[in-house]
Amino acid sequence: MLKITIFQTYIFWENIERNLYNMDAALSTIQEKTDLIILPEMFNTGFTMNVEKFAEKMNGKTMQWMHQQAKRFDCIVTGSLIIKEGQHYYNRLIWMQSDGTFKKYDKRHLFYLGGESKYYTAGKRRLIVELNGWKICPVLCYDLRFPVWLRNNRSAYDLLLVVASWPEKRSSHWRMLLQARSIENQSYVIGVNRYGHDGNEVYHSGNSMCIDPNGNTLYCKSDDEDLYTFTIYKEEVKKIRRALPFLKDADDFKIII
Repeated sequence: MLKITIFQTYIFWENIERNLYNMDAALSTIQEKTDLIILPEMFNTGFTMNVEKFAEKMNGKTMQWMHQQAKRFDCIVTGSLIIKEGQHYYNRLIWMQSDGTFKKYDKRHLFYLGGESKYYTAGKRRLIVELNGWKICPVLCYDLRFPVWLRNNRSAYDLLLVVASWPEKRSSHWRMLLQARSIENQSYVIGVNRYGHDGNEVYHSGNSMCIDPNGNTLYCKSDDEDLYTFTIYKEEVKKIRRALPFLKDADDFKIII
């Protein structure tokens, strides 16, 4: 089993100090041991294109904060932030471990309509991490719309994790795409979204979700902050894949970038 805590948080626009303070206070209320804490996309700033002002280095304040939280709860902490490396800016998901070591995933599909592709550099590699016997594929927001990139080729993962800043006006797409990715990949899918208006007056209703490998919604919360801990079970993945071995018939392919 895997115990997971998701934080569908309100994000104060371009205010790193206030966001980290707010999340620190909220996380203090966690009463039970958890294996993984999941935060939304750009959890420390909101989905901003103001990269020169808010990008951090890999040893910056937010990275240090993530390490402190991972150490504090003896678990993984994940979410994305703006990182500058050389002359490039990345919307980078960090998979922070309690000992301070980490893995990273740079968002592959940049949201053209929001101007993201003008300011950020796209990633080229998918990330698969392991935690307590689970294989987990963490991705970012717009990636959800591209099933080839997320295809569970050769049963590469048991859990697809989507960290997002997804607007309410397309929330029906969010819910349906999360469910579709679960059914076609026979995996748990967890989507963690932000809540509230951003600096462009775009409203985010949250609708963070957990969906089981058969496409059933186990959790969904809208229009409020929510810090929620729940447990998922590896046997559910094995059971659906035994009963309906569709992945064995999937086309084999390789993505060339």
